[in-house]
Amino acid sequence: MSPAKEASANPVPMKERIKIPRQGMPEQAAELRVMNFTEVNLGYSMELARQEALRCLECAKPTCVDYCPVGVKVKDFVKLIVAGDYLGAAAKIREDNVLPAITGRVCPQEDHCEGFCLLHKKVDSLGIGYLERFVADYEQKAGAPPAANAAPTGKKVAIVGSGPAGLSAAGDLIQRGHQVHVFEALHEIGGVLVYGIPEFRLPKQVMREQIDTMRKMGVEFETNVVVGKTVSIDELFEEEGYDAVFIATGAGLPVFLNIPGEHLNGVYSANEFLTRINLMHAYEFPRYDEPMVGLRGKHVAVIGGGNTALDAIRSARRLGAERAYVLYRRSETEMPARAEEVKHAKQEGIDFQVLTNPVEFLDDGRGWLRAARCVRMELGEPDASGRRRPIPIAGSEFEVPLSVAIIATGTSANPLVQSTTPGLKTNKRGYIEADSESQRTSRKGVFAGGDIVTGSATVILAMGAGRRAAKAIHEYLNTGAW
Repeated sequence: MSPAKEASANPVPMKERIKIPRQGMPEQAAELRVMNFTEVNLGYSMELARQEALRCLECAKPTCVDYCPVGVKVKDFVKLIVAGDYLGAAAKIREDNVLPAITGRVCPQEDHCEGFCLLHKKVDSLGIGYLERFVADYEQKAGAPPAANAAPTGKKVAIVGSGPAGLSAAGDLIQRGHQVHVFEALHEIGGVLVYGIPEFRLPKQVMREQIDTMRKMGVEFETNVVVGKTVSIDELFEEEGYDAVFIATGAGLPVFLNIPGEHLNGVYSANEFLTRINLMHAYEFPRYDEPMVGLRGKHVAVIGGGNTALDAIRSARRLGAERAYVLYRRSETEMPARAEEVKHAKQEGIDFQVLTNPVEFLDDGRGWLRAARCVRMELGEPDASGRRRPIPIAGSEFEVPLSVAIIATGTSANPLVQSTTPGLKTNKRGYIEADSESQRTSRKGVFAGGDIVTGSATVILAMGAGRRAAKAIHEYLNTGAW
């Protein structure tokens, strides 16, 4: 019997499945979570997971898979949940995704698999992300060992950066039998997953467990290595004996507003603000001394409307900010943050000031921020991003009293690796040029992917680039063809 015609374990008739409501995610109450950094979403129980899995239409041509950047076989793993084989479901996901506990929490599934679920044409889409998280957490609690790798090939691959692109490539390459060594500039593995996403969305322990699984698979990790200073790409080839290098350093250089007053004390980039909280343990105050100016009782604003902006302002609220604002120059409709994060932020008392743009930060006379001078905006015709262009309204200036302002309007490429690697082509914005399918660069044996190629994007898109790079690296190591 062909796989397409295998009997379904789902006892619910197809016409009845659409009548089952989507199972909500249990959450920590807003009035409690705003005082702690414990995870907001609590995860499905077995009962909720099975009930949600029963909704799957088991499409003959599952578009959810087509629109997953890493190609997770959604229908197959959901069938296994219905059958009660949770470890089998986890193993099925891991065929394409080595970080299921991460993507189950932070991937914007509504823009990918869930957004193209056929249920979505009439009712709420299948909770694919919630189900992925459930089986990943179940697998972790069960202590299931990773699948065996292919026989060793004797080939060595260096991966520069331990963010989502680097980890995804590492997982695929180690399973293909290659020796993989990941170099990380910071003192903890995970890149943006650990320094850029707060504890209440992605607990550090979950991240460490995923890394431990990769260690068991055979991936080697080394921290405090700044490729481009500690060691160069050329030295990795010539002195360390690597056969291929994958550059996955992300795009972590902050972009500022270039308005008066950005130099004032109390004005942070979102990168610095979140790194201080995540890697310097501000979320564990008072166990750790708070590594930033105290926020308790202060007025804090983030400028920007993406997920990073909401991560920053929700963290500020948990650190005691009395008033916490989102200042965003477009309307909420254009806001790129996930709808779930916006909902959670509003529940936590975040004040959304949309169609509002800061034009100057004001000094208290002692070098500290006291307020932001803002202007009201209106929306005109769409710009290059496809969103309606914000236009200032003359005479609409006003002040927002602030002690802390956090700039979360994007990032750019850190030039360190590019500037120390001869022959590595970059574009006019400083990002590495790489083929969109193979991730090959202008240097033989050097591949690049993720934000260092595309600019700031999502975790799952970076992981997709890592998978494409791993496939191309494997082919290169086998054939030598460039």
